Amino acid sequence: MFEQLGLIGCGLMGGSFALALKRAGLVKRVVGYSKSPSTTARALQLGVIDVEAPSALLAVSGADLVLLAVPVAATETTLKAIRHLVNGDMLIMDVGSSKRDVVDAARRVLKQDVGVFVPCHPIAGREVSGVEHADAGLYAGKQVILTPIERTLTAKLEQANALWQALGCQVVNMSPESHDAAFAAVSHLPHLVAFALMNSIVNQPEGREYLSLAGPGFRDFSRIAASDPQMWRDVLIANREELGRQTELFQHALNDLQRLIANGQADDLERLINRASHARANWRLSSGAR
Repeated sequence: MFEQLGLIGCGLMGGSFALALKRAGLVKRVVGYSKSPSTTARALQLGVIDVEAPSALLAVSGADLVLLAVPVAATETTLKAIRHLVNGDMLIMDVGSSKRDVVDAARRVLKQDVGVFVPCHPIAGREVSGVEHADAGLYAGKQVILTPIERTLTAKLEQANALWQALGCQVVNMSPESHDAAFAAVSHLPHLVAFALMNSIVNQPEGREYLSLAGPGFRDFSRIAASDPQMWRDVLIANREELGRQTELFQHALNDLQRLIANGQADDLERLINRASHARANWRLSSGAR
C-alpha cells in the first residue's frame, strides 16, 4: 500500500494507472498534475485523482510513489522540476516507449538519487488519448518491461515488480539497449509504416475514394496510424538509431518483394509470402497474439 501517488501527466496512461491502483487498493491518495490545467481539472472531476497540484513539484510533495506519464522528450524537464523533493523513500517510474533516452535523462538529473528510478514500458495503450479514456483495466494482463540500470536499487526494482504484478501484469526485465532494439522492430517501425501508408494514400487525388472502399484487413493494419502524434514524434526521434537499422532491413525486404513482382517470379514470391505467413502463424500460436 502506497500513501500517495504523485501523478505527473493525467492522460490515458497516467489516468489508467491511477485508477488501477485505486481499484486494487494499492494507494490511499492520488495527487495529479498535467501541463494543461483543464486536463488536471477533468481528472479530478472524473475521480482519477483526488487532489489537483499546481505544479509537478507539488504533485510529488509527500509522495512515496511517483509516475511520469509524459512524452519521452519531456522526461528531463519533468525530472528537473521535481528534483528537489526526490528522496530515498520514493519509487519513481515512467511509462515511456523508449528507454535509453529516458535513462540518460534520469542519470543527468537525479545523479546520486537515480537508484530510486525504475524505467518502465507497459505494453498497453489505445489509439485515443486523454483522461476521458482512462481505464482501470488498461494494464491488466499486459506485459510491462522494466529496464533497470546498474545503479537501480534492488529494493526499488523489487517494489516496481511487485506493484505491476499486483495490477495483473506480466513483468519482464531487460536492459534499456535491448528494449530499444526490440521495440524498434516490433513497435516503432510498424507505426512508421502505418503513418507512411496513410500519407501515401491520402496524398493521392483519389485517396479518399480508395479509403472508402477499404475493408477489415486495411482497418486492422492501419489502426495504429491513429496514434497520438506528439507522443510518436518523440518516440521515433528518441529511438532513431535503432529505428534506422530496422527501416533499412524493412526496405530491403520490401525491395525483394517488389523485384519478384516486377519480374513475374511467382514461385519465389510465393516462397517469401509463405515464410512470412508461417512466421506470423507460429508467433500467434506461441504468444497468444491475434
